[in-house]
Amino acid sequence: MKHALKTLLLAVVAATSLQAQAADIVIGYQTGVDPSKVAQADGAYEKAIGEKLDWRRFNSGPEVVTALASGDVQIGNLGSSPLAAATSRKLPLVTFLVAAQINAAEALVVRNGSGIDTPEQLVGKTIATPFVSTSHYSLLGALKHWNIDPSKVKIVNLNPAEINAAWKRGDIDGAFVWSPALGEIKRSGKVLTDAAEVGKWGAPTFEVWVARKDFAEKHPEVLAEFAGVTLDAFADYQANAAKWTADSEQARKISKLIGANAADVPELLAGSTYPNAQQQVSAELLGGGTAKATARTAEFLKEQKRIPAVLPDYSPYVSAEYVPKAQ
Repeated sequence: MKHALKTLLLAVVAATSLQAQAADIVIGYQTGVDPSKVAQADGAYEKAIGEKLDWRRFNSGPEVVTALASGDVQIGNLGSSPLAAATSRKLPLVTFLVAAQINAAEALVVRNGSGIDTPEQLVGKTIATPFVSTSHYSLLGALKHWNIDPSKVKIVNLNPAEINAAWKRGDIDGAFVWSPALGEIKRSGKVLTDAAEVGKWGAPTFEVWVARKDFAEKHPEVLAEFAGVTLDAFADYQANAAKWTADSEQARKISKLIGANAADVPELLAGSTYPNAQQQVSAELLGGGTAKATARTAEFLKEQKRIPAVLPDYSPYVSAEYVPKAQ
């Protein structure tokens, strides 16, 4: 009887310990389409890390930043604009992986019948975008390139789901946004520009995976395993992109996970590039370029009065040490 009771108590303690351990790792993800969503759907991260992970979906980068700042999330997916805003406020974050270099995966779409055929016709129109997101940054970069005063355009702050609803109601004339809203609004609108073109004009955007610094210091192996699974997903896509068709198992998994239309998935996947391990640690990315790009983004945000100050150096918020440790 005593042996049975002792066994039961040990089981309870072990279960409680496991629950506490699992509760310590909360992942904040967004609805952008990328190859790692397949690994997420398959449970590959849990298998590699050896723990149950709590995946929480957010509508925008600023929401992820808030959760990271509060300690509710330990690892999060951010765009370059919210990353620049967060690190400019000296939030204790470390960028350990570049998740995507954004091209056509984010775009400015104007409604058919809105009367917008040229950039100049945006004046006086209502354009939605999630504020302090990569899409917001791209929108402001495009307006700057076109010499259009942002105050002459009614720019409203809506998350992707709200953009989809507002578009259906006819409340907005256009939107700069990502998937799944992007795929939906393109059905009854046209692309005026996209992140790839705005990048060529001097305002490139990208997405990263970040972790709280305290978590990264305690669990470097988790970040390494996380990076490894993500890079494997990127490699699988690069090797088999032609097979990731609208009716493929990969498109179905991505569609189910983020709510995108499976028919849109191949085009949305092709709208970004996904750096391999060698590119990740190069001078162009985690080896220096990502910190410099974050600084340029911060300078632009300050110019737009979105942040009060720019740091002299953003390299303390970027690390190339985890990717080489990936299995």
